[in-house]
Amino acid sequence: MAMLPKNLPRPEDCQGAQALWYDQKKYVIINFMVQNPKDVEVDIQDTFIVLSCKDVDDNSVYNHIYFYDKVIKFDSQVKVHDRSIHILIRKAKENVAWPRLQKDADLKPNWMAVDFDNWRDWENEEDEGMAEYEQYFDMIQDMGNKKEGPPAMDDLDDLVSTARIHLQFAFHNNH
Repeated sequence: MAMLPKNLPRPEDCQGAQALWYDQKKYVIINFMVQNPKDVEVDIQDTFIVLSCKDVDDNSVYNHIYFYDKVIKFDSQVKVHDRSIHILIRKAKENVAWPRLQKDADLKPNWMAVDFDNWRDWENEEDEGMAEYEQYFDMIQDMGNKKEGPPAMDDLDDLVSTARIHLQFAFHNNH
């Protein structure tokens, strides 16, 4: 197990911030939910991240996460907002899905959850696009194989006539 960074020691009386995370092709995104964070310090290394800050009530907040896989610490970004700390972390291996954020599958902290509002199944996007294309191609081919020809559109005159009546009625009622 890696040593904790000496510049961000764990405070004696601290709590973990609630965190939501999600996976993308090139990045892993973590949102630490901290009300009015101050004195924010984030240490991102190749295999872990440490967050240390104070919340609105001056409570010490501390989170330490060993990553599922290696990251590129120099291509990561931290943005502090009024209610959260948003961290964008570059994966060392692009296009490799992370099934979890943490290295240890058995360790499931109660302060961490998947952000399903932002989660996308990007692994299957190309397959889904191909399936839609094949379905469209089959539909076009089926239409070409039918001996009937294109559908008759002789009932469209009724729709146009009805639309004129509604417009005339609406115009007269408003004036």
